[in-house]
Amino acid sequence: MNPTIKKMTEHVSVRDFKDQAITNEQKQALLMAAQSGSTSEFVQAFSIIEITDSKLRNELADITISSPHVKKADTFYVFVADLNRQAQILKAHDQNLDSLKNMESLIVSIVDTTIAAQSMAVAAESMDLGICYIGSLRNNIKRVAELLNLPKLTIPVFGMTVGVPKTKNQHKPRLPQNCQVATNSYNNHQFTDLANYDQVVHDYYANRKTNASDTNWSEKNLAIFKQIRRPEVASFLKEQGFTLA
Repeated sequence: MNPTIKKMTEHVSVRDFKDQAITNEQKQALLMAAQSGSTSEFVQAFSIIEITDSKLRNELADITISSPHVKKADTFYVFVADLNRQAQILKAHDQNLDSLKNMESLIVSIVDTTIAAQSMAVAAESMDLGICYIGSLRNNIKRVAELLNLPKLTIPVFGMTVGVPKTKNQHKPRLPQNCQVATNSYNNHQFTDLANYDQVVHDYYANRKTNASDTNWSEKNLAIFKQIRRPEVASFLKEQGFTLA
């Protein structure tokens, strides 16, 4: 196993950071890595906003359920799915924006944004930095857009904290490959045979060093999906100009 893959298999979310700054050289490397990821048809439909203003950082942190480490991490980025550049190009050539408003373009922008973020995450961990995705930024997605002055056809997809780890969580056992990887077609029985994995995850939660609990993977998912989450996101997308068609 080469060093890159080894680092990737050791990934954990870091929520406890040292009071230690990331260098400008490291930041530039992280941003270059993010910009170098794959992008659909070279549209590069994302933007990255670093939050350096402490008042703004605190307000964004309070929107999330992760406020302590969002406030404490040395660096906090917001990743924005962004089709505004393309909109300005089309407007300059007197073209309508229908091609940017549909579901396909929305998916393209979100995928581009996610690839950029994961490229940054891999780069950060290669430098022994820690990261944590902050999806709970969408707890009040409209307010985040207001705070960041986001134009139409942009979406704040998630944040990412980056810093020097003080402590790390234990590595969570991932799904076995037979529950996620098949050949030529979707194997419903194979992919939903979760009994053994539930036992592995139960043992992990029961024996981990902090926040031990009596649960398993299926029970965690039941808790997550027992109700519709953030239903206001759909209306926000429409306000931002997407037709969802």
